[in-house]
Amino acid sequence: MTPSERNFRLTRRGVLGLGGGLMLGALAGTEAYAAPRVHTRAEWSARPPRSATQVIAKPDHIVIHHTASSNVTDYSLAAAYRVSHWIQDLHMDRNGWIDAGQQLTISRGGYLLEGRSKSLSSINNRQNVLGAQTANHNSHTIGIEHEGIYVTASVPTALFEKSVLTCAWLCQQYGLDPHAAIVGHRDYNATQCPGDVFYARLPELRDRVATALNA
Repeated sequence: MTPSERNFRLTRRGVLGLGGGLMLGALAGTEAYAAPRVHTRAEWSARPPRSATQVIAKPDHIVIHHTASSNVTDYSLAAAYRVSHWIQDLHMDRNGWIDAGQQLTISRGGYLLEGRSKSLSSINNRQNVLGAQTANHNSHTIGIEHEGIYVTASVPTALFEKSVLTCAWLCQQYGLDPHAAIVGHRDYNATQCPGDVFYARLPELRDRVATALNA
């Protein structure tokens, strides 16, 4: 990780296959849900990292972010791929990092995408990769970018539902208690991220994830 990644000098923003066949129960009602589909770096044609990605031990916290980008109304998979390219270009070309800083990204249309190189394989092996998404806390956290800005705007249903599934999958993979493990970026750093509206829904997110894991 470069010094700029460690220091997180620039303001953030302005800015997985199936998880082992895991079945997550009843996010609403009694229907069971499979672990979320993750669109890989190969699928969205990510640039290669500038240097080797460091695989580390499993995280103890899941950090919720927003990208603070426009709240687009194009909810397509193509739009999800575009936002992944935008994030990676911002982090590599402007911030000078080796790759996208976050491990996972969820688009406003509810698509889940792999971020930093080797993130998906590491999660499936109950490990993590050293990211650059939460200053001074990258060694023990995994970060999920949520496309959009949620200071005053509502969180799209598709995005929030995929966040529930994704956090439940991560909590199962890493043996985490969602009520203790799921935090907002602002809990660690001086930032508005993930926005007042999204941050106010973190208790709901934790409860929904706990319900999924207990079903």
